[in-house]
Amino acid sequence: MTDERSEAPKRRIPIFVIAGPTATGKTDLAVAAAQALDAEIVGADSMQVYRHMNIGTATPTLDELRGIPHHMIDIVNPDETYDVAAYIAQADRVITRIAAGGRRVLLVGGTGLYIRVLLHGLQAGPPPDPVLRDEITAKAKELGWPALHMELADLDPETARRLHPNDGVRILRALEVVRQSGVPISRWQDDHAFEEDRYQAAIVGLDQPRDLLHARINDRVDGMIRGGFASEVESLIEAGYPSSLKPMQALGYKRLCEHMAGDLSMDEAIEKTKTDTRRLARRQRKWFNREPGLEWIDPTANRIIEVAAEFFDKVEAK
Repeated sequence: MTDERSEAPKRRIPIFVIAGPTATGKTDLAVAAAQALDAEIVGADSMQVYRHMNIGTATPTLDELRGIPHHMIDIVNPDETYDVAAYIAQADRVITRIAAGGRRVLLVGGTGLYIRVLLHGLQAGPPPDPVLRDEITAKAKELGWPALHMELADLDPETARRLHPNDGVRILRALEVVRQSGVPISRWQDDHAFEEDRYQAAIVGLDQPRDLLHARINDRVDGMIRGGFASEVESLIEAGYPSSLKPMQALGYKRLCEHMAGDLSMDEAIEKTKTDTRRLARRQRKWFNREPGLEWIDPTANRIIEVAAEFFDKVEAK
C-alpha cells in the first residue's frame, strides 16, 4: 500500500456491493441486476485486473455480460506492479464517471480487501521509512524474499499466512511497519476505525451450501481446463511472463506452471487447483463474515434486484 488513506470522493456516490466467495455466481446475478436497475458493474477482483489471464481468473466474456459495461478488468499486464492503492485510485475515477453519466454502480467481486478499502478507506500504518526500506531490500537481495517471509512469519504470522513467499512488495511493507512501530500491519488494519464511509453503500454476500459450492468449484475448474486454461498459461510463459511472477503464482496458474515444469501431472494439477479453490472460498467466507454491514442473502436474481432497488430508491429519494 502506497499511502496511509485514499482520499474520499467529494460526493458520496451510492454503490450496491455484491460480494462473496468464488464460484457463487456473482457475475451472472450482477448482470441480471444491472439490466434491471440501469447499472454498470465495477469489478473487485485482484486477479481479473490482469490482461491475458481471462480463463484462469474467470473473467466474464462479452456474451456473459450481455451488453452490461464491466470495469476494472484487463487493465494491467502480469509483470506490472499493482496493489490496493492503485485499484482504489482507478476505481474512484470509474465510479465517478459512471455516476456522472446518470447510471447506477454495482461493485462486484470476491477480493474483500479491495471492497473494504474502497468503501471505508484504510490506515495502513506509519509512513514509509526510506532507510529501513533500503535495509530490508538489501537483505532480500542477499537472502531472497522467502527468507524474509520466514522472518515476517515470526513477527506477524497472520500477515505472513496471507502472503506468497515471493510477494516482495507486501513483505517489504509488512516488515517495515512491524519493525518501525512494533505493531503488526494486520493489527493496524484490524484496529482501524472507519471514521467516514467513502461512498453510500449497501453490501450483500452470496453463498452456497458447502456441497453445492464444492460441486460448482469442481465444475468451474474442469470447465477452465476444457476452455484452454493450460494453453493460456503456456502462452503467458512464451510471451515472457515467468512462473515466478506474483500473478503466475495465483490460484490455478501456480499448479499449471508446476505441471509444465514437470513437477505435477495434469491430473494432479487439476485436483490441487480444486483443493486450493475450496480453501480460497473458505478464507473469503471468513473475511466477509467480519465485513461491517454485510448481509448474507439468497443468491437469486430476484432477491438481489429487490434488495438493490430498495437501497437505490432510498438513497436517491434523499
